[in-house]
Amino acid sequence: MIATDVSSHIRLDEQGVAWIDQTRIKVIEVALDHIAYGWSAEEIHRQHPHLSLAQTHAALAFYYDHQAEFDKAIAASLERAEKLAALGADSPGRRKLRAMGLIP
Repeated sequence: MIATDVSSHIRLDEQGVAWIDQTRIKVIEVALDHIAYGWSAEEIHRQHPHLSLAQTHAALAFYYDHQAEFDKAIAASLERAEKLAALGADSPGRRKLRAMGLIP
């Protein structure tokens, strides 16, 4: 896939990942701030002043235009994280700490 400009603020890289133009911030990161914290575009801009308000709105607009795809990717990532957490719940290090009485 060839990198393309989607709008004046969003670009897709060669793998199809949406980025906020002229930053190292992925659209999904802004979407997660909106989903996880309920932040508006204005609050995201306050929390990330290196992003312009226009960039923030563009990222949210792109998220909503492709919400089903983003939500599927977010759910898959959460599932992977939960599986890894479950695997680590009884790791040798945790068993040792439990034996020492340092964790429950």
